[in-house]
Amino acid sequence: MTSATASAPHAAASTAETSSSPAHRPLLDWRIRFGVLSLIWGFSFLFIKVGNEAFAPLYVTLGRMLFGTAVLLVTLVVQRERLPRGARVWGHLAVAAFFLNALPFSLFAYAELTIPSTLAGICNAASPLWGMLLAVVVVSDDRPSRQRVAGLGLGFIGVLIVLGAWQGFSGQDPLGTVLALIASASYAVGWQYVRRTLSDTGHSHLSMSGGQLLLGMVQLALVAPVFATTPTSFPLLPVLSVLALGALGTGVAFLIQYGLVDEVGPTTAMMVTYFVPVIATAAGVAILGEHLTWNTPVGAAVVLVGAALTQRRSTAR
Repeated sequence: MTSATASAPHAAASTAETSSSPAHRPLLDWRIRFGVLSLIWGFSFLFIKVGNEAFAPLYVTLGRMLFGTAVLLVTLVVQRERLPRGARVWGHLAVAAFFLNALPFSLFAYAELTIPSTLAGICNAASPLWGMLLAVVVVSDDRPSRQRVAGLGLGFIGVLIVLGAWQGFSGQDPLGTVLALIASASYAVGWQYVRRTLSDTGHSHLSMSGGQLLLGMVQLALVAPVFATTPTSFPLLPVLSVLALGALGTGVAFLIQYGLVDEVGPTTAMMVTYFVPVIATAAGVAILGEHLTWNTPVGAAVVLVGAALTQRRSTAR
C-alpha cells in the first residue's frame, strides 16, 4: 500500500521511478482526489475491524489482496499494459510484496483483534519515523539533519503519549500495539528495499504494482489455509468491508495515488499520510463507537509533527 515515490499507507507499492504523463486532463481536480484518497485509506482500518468480525485476519488480508489485485489487473488490460518481465525483477517484487503488502496488512489485521481501529491508524502514521530511524542506523548515504533527528525523537514521544505510557499504557493491549508498530516499520523496510533494487527497471508504476500485488496475493493464498480457519459463512457486512478494503483501499487508492504523483509530484501526494490517522480516528469513534481519551489525539498530533519534520530536507545555504 505504499509508493516508492510517495509514502502513504495501504496502497499497492509503486516500484518504478518512471511514470508517464496522463494522456488527458483528469475529470476531477487533484484536491478532490486527494481528499477521496485520504478518506479511503482512513476508513481502511474500520474495514479491517469489521472484516475481523467474521473472518480470520489472514483471510481478511487475502481478500484484500485478491480484490486489490483484480482492480490493478483489470486496469492493466484496459490500458493494454503488461506485467513485468525477468526473473530478477519478479524476485525483488516478491520481497517487496512481503514487506509492503503481505506482512503489514496481516499484522494490522491481527492487531485489530485486540486494539481499536483508531490506535491502529495512529500506529500506521509512525511509518515515516521508522524510515528515519532506518536511515540513521543502516543507510549510510542518507544521513539526516538535526531537524529530522529531532522529528524522530518527537514522533516516538508522541507514540508514548498515545499509548499513555505514564499510566500503564491506558489499558491498551501491548501485543496488538506492538504488532501494529511492527507493521508500520515493515513499510519502511520495504521502501528502502524497493529504492535500492527496483528504482530503475523501465516498467511503469502500474505494471510493477500489479505484479507486486499478484505475488502478495499468492503468498497469502499459500499461508492462510495453513495457519487460519477457512471461512464457512460469509455475512454480508464483513464481506462488503473486505471488498471495500481491497477494491478501494488497495486497488482504486493506488490508481488515485499514481495519478496524484504524476500530476502534483510525490512531495504533495505523500501529505495524504498526515490525514489518514485523523480520518481513522473519526471513523472509529463515530461509527464503531470506540472510546477516545485525551492522550490519543494529543499524541497523534505530536506523532504527525514529528513525522513531518523527518520528511523535511535541509535547504542549501
